[in-house]
Amino acid sequence: MENLFNNIEALSQAKGIDSQVVIDAIKDAIVVAARKYYHTTEDLVAEVDPKSGQLQVYALKTVTDLVSNPMKEVGLTEARRKDSTAELGSVIRYAKPTEGLGRISAQLAKQVISQKIREAERETIVSEYSERLGEIVNCTIKRIEGPDLIVDIGRTEARLPRREQSRLESFSPGDRVRVVIKGIEKAGRGPAMIVSRADEALVKTLFEQEVPEIYDGTVQIQACAREAGERTKIAVRSRDRDVDAVGACVGMKGMRVQSIIRELRGEKIDIIEFSDDPVEMVMRGLSPALVGRVAILDPIEKHLEAIVEDTQLSLAIGKRGQNVRLAARLMGWRIDIKSEEEKRQEAETAMEAIVPSGVPLTTLLEHGLSQKSVDRVVESGTETVEKLADMTPEQLLEIKGIGPKMVEKIQVAVNSFYLQFEEAVQLAEVAENEPATTLFNSEPTIDLVPTVSESSTPVLQPPLAIAETSVMPGLPVEGSDDKDDPFEIDSDRDSDNMDKLLALEVPELDDLQTTSDTEDWSDKGTDEKSPAEDAPSAEEISDELNSAEE
Repeated sequence: MENLFNNIEALSQAKGIDSQVVIDAIKDAIVVAARKYYHTTEDLVAEVDPKSGQLQVYALKTVTDLVSNPMKEVGLTEARRKDSTAELGSVIRYAKPTEGLGRISAQLAKQVISQKIREAERETIVSEYSERLGEIVNCTIKRIEGPDLIVDIGRTEARLPRREQSRLESFSPGDRVRVVIKGIEKAGRGPAMIVSRADEALVKTLFEQEVPEIYDGTVQIQACAREAGERTKIAVRSRDRDVDAVGACVGMKGMRVQSIIRELRGEKIDIIEFSDDPVEMVMRGLSPALVGRVAILDPIEKHLEAIVEDTQLSLAIGKRGQNVRLAARLMGWRIDIKSEEEKRQEAETAMEAIVPSGVPLTTLLEHGLSQKSVDRVVESGTETVEKLADMTPEQLLEIKGIGPKMVEKIQVAVNSFYLQFEEAVQLAEVAENEPATTLFNSEPTIDLVPTVSESSTPVLQPPLAIAETSVMPGLPVEGSDDKDDPFEIDSDRDSDNMDKLLALEVPELDDLQTTSDTEDWSDKGTDEKSPAEDAPSAEEISDELNSAEE
């Protein structure tokens, strides 16, 4: 029987399991074989004599006053014949002969021993690899089972499911690949280990191996989002202000990141610098698209909105939504992307919902436009604010009596009219998305300076976008009949008005100077009125000027 213990020791070393596990497996096998041989329901146990190596099977029976199950119970009197010290509740062991166990029982015992050893081996492997999750191992493709690959990772086999493979990769038996240990399956048929080529942990571990700054902790990987075979976004942060996190990952001439890209069979990798500010983070995460501005709709639910130019919309969304999907996973936020045109349409829709239709032009009198300007526009056939807002500066200049200065005043008045509704829309949005914060990374696109554009594109849209004036002050404008302000001197008419004004002033002064031109006004008493006090007021001059025009 010394041979038995030698074989047990050799088997345990070969399988990497404890020898006691093998001995327990043998005991269980003998019990199964004996129960099948004797066709009994007795409680059987097997023991191995450590000195002689002999195997023995025993039937266990409990001592009771009244025996109801002879297979498992024995009376006190009978028990004391076997053991004089037996008491109620004691367990008496009855030896069962094993010499009669034949070939069939031995074959059954062999199967049980093999099964128990496999289970013990699997438990040992599970215990060992459970501490190596996320670790990269080199393996060899052994065989293909349907869509899955069975790989040899050393002491055991592992399964590489189809869902854990990159679409860019295809393997054949015998190929060597690097995989990351993802998990362990304790139930089911086949290998217990699950390895992956599509997990984010593979990219992280590759960076740790290729970038010394990540390995020693100077640069930290804060977040990673991946769609295997397509693109990976990884956010890094440096703990040393003198170390550039992104530059360290890229390496000299991109050598470090190119090594990882080759390992991933050409998968695209975006490396960005991590930021605690969600606005900065989403602008970097949506690269290569340029984000115009970001609105945080709900910081508690982590919901934000990114506004991009129309030409950047498809780039920000990415192929089948991949770019924004990866950015959202990288941040852990819900990201809505809209173009400037979409936001403009939303604003117009909201404005149309609250702005009344058919507003007469006289409403602009409350916003600084003169009655004379309103009359001239009405005479041209434009009777509502909506129609006026759709007109371009060039169209306004074609109206008789409308000059550049009056165009500016019309623009300001229309802007003022629509601004009150725009503010109401903004307040409603804030109330709807409360708490919400809107942050801009660029200047507003609406210019509030009154201007005249040379383009024929309508610029008087609500809210009115006013272009720069292209007319120099003081120069006449061809075709302009602006008569709104008698003191403007930017046309021939204004020059004539000024001549009339001077003509009115001279006679008044002549009438006041009844004495010699050399008369000393400084000698007059304080009670005498000065010529300035008798001079006509501005209102009188304006009335005289209007009379002269008529």
